[in-house]
Amino acid sequence: MINKRLLVKNLLAHNDENSFYDKKRFISIGEKEGKAKFLKHVCALANSNPLNNSFIVIGVEDADNEIVGVDFFDDSKIQNLVNAYLDNPPIISYENIPFPHLPEGKVVGLVTIRSNGKVCALRKNIWKYYGGSVFFREGSISLPKAYGIELKDINSEKVATIEQHARNNIELTLDAVINFMNTRHPDLTSDYKVFKEQFVVCWAGNKKKIKNKTYYSRVDIELINEQVKLFYSALDEITINYDDDSFKTLEYVQLGLGSQQRYYPLEEMVITFSENGKYTINSKLVF
Repeated sequence: MINKRLLVKNLLAHNDENSFYDKKRFISIGEKEGKAKFLKHVCALANSNPLNNSFIVIGVEDADNEIVGVDFFDDSKIQNLVNAYLDNPPIISYENIPFPHLPEGKVVGLVTIRSNGKVCALRKNIWKYYGGSVFFREGSISLPKAYGIELKDINSEKVATIEQHARNNIELTLDAVINFMNTRHPDLTSDYKVFKEQFVVCWAGNKKKIKNKTYYSRVDIELINEQVKLFYSALDEITINYDDDSFKTLEYVQLGLGSQQRYYPLEEMVITFSENGKYTINSKLVF
């Protein structure tokens, strides 16, 4: 079963607008221009992907992929619009996807488009588009095409990979976490934290307390399923802190003589997780 929230995050994280995916801040199908533009995109996505799903994500800022949400929308309006204006209309669904960080009443709209295998075209005139017009995607743009019309499958493998990553595979995630904690590091203190429902960070290390502060050495940190690993040697001393949005390590260096030795912060590493499925890793020298 596909987790639609993870599907949205994967689309935003790994793809710019392309021949199988589009994003909108909002749609306005209460007026002719809004209807026409929406139908153009649906037609183009269906024709550009005859054998796989295409998607339109609604409620996302175009510049930075920030998920801002839209009002709840009735799926039947989309179905009626497509059936009324398109020849060989694709199978289409509109789903209201809740995100925990959005205000009450706001959701992300996910339009899923599945071609019926035939060329989709406008049935009648609407706004500045003429009946009989056929549209295809060229990169991130939906353009009319009057000759050389042929349905080609170019995205099935890409879409299948994205949908596979969006499937709820609890077993694989649990196996990776248990392997990290029990098999790879049975002799170390280990823990994990889930960020944004998508990222699992595991860490293990030798733990010690000095003046009510916890330090780790010989630290192994891994973002499960992201193939990102960070290591600190047995000679390094670090602290670990985290909240709902970030995971931080602060590396210390021990300086001084005899009983006057003290720990001084050396370098900070911060992994920041976003709702749109992206994360960043930044390091800075703080000594």
